[in-house]
Amino acid sequence: MGHNGGMDEAVAGDAGSPFVTFSRAEWFALAGKTPLPLTEHDIARVRGLGDPVDLTEVDHIYRPLSRLLDLYSTAIGALHHASNEFLGEHASRTPFVIGVAGSVAVGKSTTARLLRELMARWPGSPRVELITTDGFLLPNSVLQERGILLKKGFPESYDRKALRAFVAAVKSGLPTVTAPVYSHHAYDIVPGESITVARPDVLIVEGLNVLQPATLRDPEGDSLTVSDYFDVSIYVDADAADVRRWYVDRFLSLRNTAFAQPDSYFRMFASLTDAEARERAGEIWDSINAPNLQRNIAPTRSRATIILRKGPDHAVERVYLRKL
Repeated sequence: MGHNGGMDEAVAGDAGSPFVTFSRAEWFALAGKTPLPLTEHDIARVRGLGDPVDLTEVDHIYRPLSRLLDLYSTAIGALHHASNEFLGEHASRTPFVIGVAGSVAVGKSTTARLLRELMARWPGSPRVELITTDGFLLPNSVLQERGILLKKGFPESYDRKALRAFVAAVKSGLPTVTAPVYSHHAYDIVPGESITVARPDVLIVEGLNVLQPATLRDPEGDSLTVSDYFDVSIYVDADAADVRRWYVDRFLSLRNTAFAQPDSYFRMFASLTDAEARERAGEIWDSINAPNLQRNIAPTRSRATIILRKGPDHAVERVYLRKL
């Protein structure tokens, strides 16, 4: 694997790869007669800024993906039932947990929200919760104190122990578990605010570094990591040059919307000209997001169960599925 975000040989679907590769057409053919329960209105509601996902994309990519996840969840439920019978127990099933990883601006948030909408419409109307790891970022004051405010989004900028404890608590079946709240508007954790997750059937955990392995250098000294609690993980992938372009375009859109609000942390960028905004966005990408992608995010791609590989137009061109 080079540092351009391209697929490496271990993932590319050759004979020695742990993945099976599907073209877009081959993947769509797997959907069969599974109905598409979403409308254009639903998709517009969950679509991320700069992500042109439409009904065709959802039909061709996310409908079969939702069906596959349903099969995985059903299979794990059957294993739980068999285990209970063998052990003579009557323990209730714990939530089915899905991790969604990928770069800034690659569209992983849209992927996570689409899956939430689709999975909530599974037979039996399961309760689906979506948590982003932004809530587990350390407060700006702590990042400033540690000299890593400009490394927000890097693994060391998160309270990894708290994130791991949160997912472990949900996975253990606790009645309620709370998580902190992050404001993109204020660019910081919101003091005193939290969200509560109450025994969902499905929990989706979305974030840049959710597939990070534990390391011996981890100051917490624990060999467990958040991905150890995932039943399935998805990595949203694209060429780094495309993601950079998407990031710059999104920055320009935000300049005229969220950045322009008087109390926005990024108010300073609202008055930039197009040329200045493109230059500034490029500098931020090259100095912060690109190194994070290169060093920390892309190397975790091969740990995923499913890789969605996007082309220059944001559409998924290939799907890589880990062999069972």
